[in-house]
Amino acid sequence: MCRLLSVAATRTNSPRRTGNGTRSVPTTMGDRMTPLPSRRQFASWSVGGLAATAVLDLLARDAAAAPKPHFAAKAKRVVHVSLIGGLSHLDSFDHKPKLAKLHGKKLETTEKPDIFFGQVGLLRQPDWKFKPRGKSGLMVSDLFPHVAELADELTVIRSMTADSANHTPALYLGNNGFAFSGFPSVGSWASFGLGSESEELPAYVVLPDPRGLPNGGASIWSNGFLPAEHQGVVFGSGASPVRDLFPATKRADDAEGRELLKKLNDAHAETSGAGDLLAARTRSYELAARMQLSVPAVADVSKETKNTQALYGLDDPKTAAFGRNCLLARRLLEKGVRFVQLFSGGPIAGSPRASWDAHESVKENHTLEAEKIDKPVAALLRDLKQRGMLKDTLVLFTTEFGRTPFAQSGPDQVGTGRDHNKYAFSVWLAGAGLKAGSVYGASDDIGWKAAENPVAWHDFHATVLHLLGLNHEKLTFYHNGIHRRLTNVHGEVVKGILG
Repeated sequence: MCRLLSVAATRTNSPRRTGNGTRSVPTTMGDRMTPLPSRRQFASWSVGGLAATAVLDLLARDAAAAPKPHFAAKAKRVVHVSLIGGLSHLDSFDHKPKLAKLHGKKLETTEKPDIFFGQVGLLRQPDWKFKPRGKSGLMVSDLFPHVAELADELTVIRSMTADSANHTPALYLGNNGFAFSGFPSVGSWASFGLGSESEELPAYVVLPDPRGLPNGGASIWSNGFLPAEHQGVVFGSGASPVRDLFPATKRADDAEGRELLKKLNDAHAETSGAGDLLAARTRSYELAARMQLSVPAVADVSKETKNTQALYGLDDPKTAAFGRNCLLARRLLEKGVRFVQLFSGGPIAGSPRASWDAHESVKENHTLEAEKIDKPVAALLRDLKQRGMLKDTLVLFTTEFGRTPFAQSGPDQVGTGRDHNKYAFSVWLAGAGLKAGSVYGASDDIGWKAAENPVAWHDFHATVLHLLGLNHEKLTFYHNGIHRRLTNVHGEVVKGILG
């Protein structure tokens, strides 16, 4: 029915036998264990027929049900806007007047900067003017004029740091907390810890840039070693946004085939017990069937009013693609999806670049990219607020690293581009549980390194989970002899940004 979900919900952790014949499977809540009847007990009890099998299905649902948060949550849901390529904090959310005064001067340091291309040119001033915005006076540049109008809703972190100046490892760090693939993304952990509020849609949905997938592809939103039901489900554009949701051809005997499959599953459950694999796979097919009805409806943004479509920029070729994704994100959140991730930027490299990787010219690159997303992102914030959703929705606006204060050019030149900067960059958050219209942390006078309250990705992820009511040290999964978690053995909640 749905190849994408055919292996969903498969458990990868090994059950452990206990002395009373029951088995225990590690749950998401620390060391708490959930006892389940043994296969023999299930098999002997389920011979009662279809009624008993129906109860077995209900029990399987209960066993797989998401646990409650560790404590009262500020946010029920998350929408994450991820900018691929490296947004220049110096040209957007980190005002550095001294950098303008030092334009054309050499970087005074004996340290060799860890950058990508290794070219350390002269210091370069921002390409956009900064202004105080809103009642808060938050400094935001003219690069994002629409978002700047909502400065009083933003919580800006200006002291983010990363462990890598290379795109793919840095993207993994920002999404799964490790510099390589194979680990669950933050969206998968949110799905695992809280589940979906909807029975018709997956808990974690990904909306890629129409120009292509980011470096790392689907591994960026992978479920890693978590059960496969927690992987990000990609929604594309067009009449069939979820790949393979519908069969290529519809046959008259499809219904008979599904009925036969159900009978075979029922017979297997009666003779061998309702094992995790079978129950999980059955649930995935049931979800796929419900998605065949719900996905076309939720993806049809033409049902929105003309004013709403114009708010998101669907009437402008520059903003239409990302605007549709932002509007779809709001619709998905309304329907109970727990975590929606939008990507601005596709594959790195190419000419012109389809990302924020401004090596050649910050002015040219960032102008084109910001024009695509500024109005739609601002519209998403406005729309969530006017619908009363922003108070319990967490909005994330991140990038894998920043750009250097010096130009990417010869040592005696002020080039037009900037290289990767892992030492300091900016992100912002908005919505539930945050200190709105505020700034946390600071970079140095030229925006090269974090100088006050540095925030690593583990700290950022711990804070996101905290706002969802989850303790990052207790949200674990037993895998290969280790209780794994999103934050590894690190991470502190950034209390300075909490309202």
